[in-house]
Amino acid sequence: MQEENWNPKTELGRQVLSKEIKNIDEILNKGKVILEAEIVDQLLDFETELLLIGQSKGKFGGGQRRVFRQTQKKTKEGNKPRFTTMAVIGDKNGHIGIGYGKSKETVLAREKAIRKAKQNLFVIKRGSGSWESKSSEPHSIPFAVEGKCGSAIIHLKPAPKGTGLCIEKECAKVLELAGIKDIWSKTYGQTKNKINLINALEKALKKLVETKVQLKYEESLSILQGLEKVKDDKEDLKLNETTLEPMKFVKEHNEKTEQKNEEDLNKKKLTQTKKKGKTTKNKDKK
Repeated sequence: MQEENWNPKTELGRQVLSKEIKNIDEILNKGKVILEAEIVDQLLDFETELLLIGQSKGKFGGGQRRVFRQTQKKTKEGNKPRFTTMAVIGDKNGHIGIGYGKSKETVLAREKAIRKAKQNLFVIKRGSGSWESKSSEPHSIPFAVEGKCGSAIIHLKPAPKGTGLCIEKECAKVLELAGIKDIWSKTYGQTKNKINLINALEKALKKLVETKVQLKYEESLSILQGLEKVKDDKEDLKLNETTLEPMKFVKEHNEKTEQKNEEDLNKKKLTQTKKKGKTTKNKDKK
């Protein structure tokens, strides 16, 4: 969204628009509430995806899975349908948001879900807590967590590198946008209700930040909260330029000093040979 069209209504939004706050972690780590979706648009490069929580009508258990879940209310005037959607946003680098939208029309429900997902953005902890492979890269979660919503229970366990996302398809979409590459999971209860299952997953991911970890275990589990600092090509070029310039100066200086030393040695040799020639001439005269 363009800055010109956005007129912030909260103090946090004004600080973001005036560029007093330049990083999303400054907001999330202090526990501030995001009331305007435009704040996330300005501070985070994210991807959005709608989850398949509904099912089309069909024989023998229904048809294909779809984005919208349709319910209807019977009245004297007739049936009044309503549509519900669930959206996920994430930057694949430790930030994730899940939103729930409900409206009489599909487009409005989708927009509401995306807006709620931006407002519900939170940080997760990543690490490599599997005993099978101790990697320095935070590719999984640091420890096992569990979440529950209704009868749906989901249990997440850290997995070794290369395992992949061994979890239900819609939950895998959430973890992929969160930046988790390898995980093991187990679900209990009525998991066909995708809304409860995803809400249970959200509670489990929030427990990663809520649980405290001692400092001595942070290095061994390679725990990372929030963004992972990745150097861009431009930054690498800048670093190379800054490091190469003094190296060039040092090389040139060393070359000049070597030339001077060689010239001094040649001069000394010439002077010594001249002195030897004079002494030999004096001896011959005598």
